[in-house]
Amino acid sequence: MSNSPLLGVEKTLVLLKPDAVSRGLTGRIVARFEDAALKIVGTKMKLLDAESTKQHYFDLEERLGAEIYNTTASFMQTGPVIALALEGVDAVAKVRKIIGGTYPDQAAPGTVRGDFAHQTRASSEVSGKAVMNLVHASGNSEEAKYEVSLWFDSSELFEYETLAEKYAY
Repeated sequence: MSNSPLLGVEKTLVLLKPDAVSRGLTGRIVARFEDAALKIVGTKMKLLDAESTKQHYFDLEERLGAEIYNTTASFMQTGPVIALALEGVDAVAKVRKIIGGTYPDQAAPGTVRGDFAHQTRASSEVSGKAVMNLVHASGNSEEAKYEVSLWFDSSELFEYETLAEKYAY
């Protein structure tokens, strides 16, 4: 879609967190993005180290405090994550709608978190644990640009035409 005449085409980042990978939910989650006409233009699996976690969550400690940052960073390093660069019309907002609210027990049925995540807000607050909510998604267009460039070199992002682009648009 990069060369598409459609307005509002953008890229965004989604991370399938260690809980999504370990529970074998990656295919089911990715299918939801593809079903919504979002195109995968980059993908990789990675074990995060302290430095890459700090780069990705650079502002979390300042916004929410050291305890939240430390529990999130520790959780994100417990297993591999799968990074997806997705492209489509209003991709950032569309992805946010598909994944649902941050806290799984408050996410609407039909969303990734509402259907698959088990942790409650109370259980994470009481235990001091990171929210195990399966996915991270860029929060806005500026954040998406930063995060996509953090995770992918331009040589790792692909342009191609999907059947939906060819026939529906």
